[in-house]
Amino acid sequence: MPLLTLDRACLAFGHVALLDHTALQIDAGERIGLIGRNGSGKSSLLKALCGKGALDDGVLWTEPGLKLSYVPQEPEFAAGSSVFDAVSEGLGEVSRLLRDYHHAVVRVGAGDTASMDTDMEILHDLQEQLEACDGWRLTQRVEQMLARLNLDGEVEVTTLSGGNKKRVALAQALVAAPDLLLLDEPTNHLDVDGIVWLEELLKNHTGAAMVITHDRTFLDAVSTRIVELDRGELRSYPGSFFAYQERKEFQLNEEALANARADKLLAQEEIWIRKGVEARRTRAVGRIKRLEALRSARVARREQQGKVDFRLARGDESGKLVAELENVSKSFGERKIVSHISCRIQRGDKIGLIGPNGCGKTTLLRLILGELEADAGEVRLGTKLEVAYFDQFRTQLDPEATLAEVISPGSEYVEFRGARQHVIGYLGDFLFAPERARSPVKSLSGGERNRLLLARLFAKPANLLVLDEPTNDLDIETLELLEALLQDYPGTVFLVSHDRAFLDNVVTQSIVSEGQGRWREYVGGYADWVRQRVVVSAVAANTTNAKSSVGAGDTPSKPSTAQKTKLSFKEQRELDQLPEKIAALEVEQKALHARFSDPSFFQGQSEAVRTVQTRLTAVEREIETAMSRWEALEAKSA
Repeated sequence: MPLLTLDRACLAFGHVALLDHTALQIDAGERIGLIGRNGSGKSSLLKALCGKGALDDGVLWTEPGLKLSYVPQEPEFAAGSSVFDAVSEGLGEVSRLLRDYHHAVVRVGAGDTASMDTDMEILHDLQEQLEACDGWRLTQRVEQMLARLNLDGEVEVTTLSGGNKKRVALAQALVAAPDLLLLDEPTNHLDVDGIVWLEELLKNHTGAAMVITHDRTFLDAVSTRIVELDRGELRSYPGSFFAYQERKEFQLNEEALANARADKLLAQEEIWIRKGVEARRTRAVGRIKRLEALRSARVARREQQGKVDFRLARGDESGKLVAELENVSKSFGERKIVSHISCRIQRGDKIGLIGPNGCGKTTLLRLILGELEADAGEVRLGTKLEVAYFDQFRTQLDPEATLAEVISPGSEYVEFRGARQHVIGYLGDFLFAPERARSPVKSLSGGERNRLLLARLFAKPANLLVLDEPTNDLDIETLELLEALLQDYPGTVFLVSHDRAFLDNVVTQSIVSEGQGRWREYVGGYADWVRQRVVVSAVAANTTNAKSSVGAGDTPSKPSTAQKTKLSFKEQRELDQLPEKIAALEVEQKALHARFSDPSFFQGQSEAVRTVQTRLTAVEREIETAMSRWEALEAKSA
């Protein structure tokens, strides 16, 4: 029996249909990833499901007695409330008793003799009320949830970071043991460790869940079904996000073929109508109506399927050296942020900075760019650097300014790649309708503000991009377009992001925080770092063991030639060839996956299917072996 069903649902915002006679069913135990473009209506749908928003039409049914919890994108808490107060609110009516009892216990424990008798009477009365409604079990549940999420119940919520506020909101939702959990962008403000923690939390959650997120790695790890909100219609895809991508690619190819056939028919009808057939007048009227319908359908299709046109105004080429750090350190008081880091950044490098919130990624960036003076060591900057900076907090955007003023203050034109373009046309490339050009920034959603900031950033000629969390609130399609742009960008990129898939698809090397101000450089993105750190940790452990095995009276022996880190000629040649070999294998792997995603492939001979399956397995094994060998050689030469 389903937990919730939605039938013939309609919801519009102005003239835009967010839900257009669509349906949805949520069953017990499933974890649904809800995806769609920015502004498609995902948050509005979640609000309608939990009763915080209303449908224009349609039927919403929930199982009698269903316990449902909802966590909005930006959770709000009562002013002055403690973490314990906020979490206990998730229990509903009994939360007031729990809060009063908790505060009475704290007062009695403080030992204020003036109010001791009164507090003891209050405490006794609250104990009786809690016993009557099984409140002790619920109190224990709140305390267990605080411990599970590593939260201090006495801290005031307003003093917490964005990531910890999100944890409090999740604790508030989970403490009621809901049958259905609705989460709107739960990974926002969480660092990578927090996102991985949330993945495990959801996978162990016994109830059903529906999650809005654009984190593709998170979706793939958590989801048992993907639901896409596309042009007012909800489409369901069983399985993980990877399975959805394969199915969606096939579906888009089919849609493109159907559109091509419709365009061809439209062209034929346009030719016929221009000939002006006077005879068979009744038939002519019918064909004219058909032509009008084809034209309307094409206009609607163009409006529905608009795409962001990401282009970047490139500055003059910088010098080959962008920055070089030699034994650089930086501290704030007793806290070490950067300790003895040495690295060299060259033109065209795409650097990912990885680490938990507060580890000092922004400080390290400022040191590299020469905006902050080091306590020790030397920083050398290259020549002809033109820097464009993307700020995750969007402080560059004036909420009262119009979109046009943000892009081109005091002018109606944008100077872009040596040519002038009207600001309305330029905004249209980033999916902003002409009538919105005079709207204030404060009217935009989070995803739209990020798109506007990217539009402003890309209009500025630059050869060094500094992107601090550019992926927040962007939909998956826009993320993929931004990835493609950065992959082809000939300049240098510094990227701070907690989106693991984005890091893997863009960066060529990562600088990772390893605690206490230590930073280490790794080849590749997030997944490459995860693989390489195992090897690096093993090498470090072996080195430590070797040192500790030397006795106090022993003299360490001189390392043998075999222990030296320098690669032989043959090994160096192998290392140089491995990236090309891996790339070729991945191209073959993608082609084999494409054959499997084609339904007609399985209509052929079963022997051919088995042959392709065998080869795919072999290719995946070869990729794994090559990656392991690459990591081993990289670690040896480090």
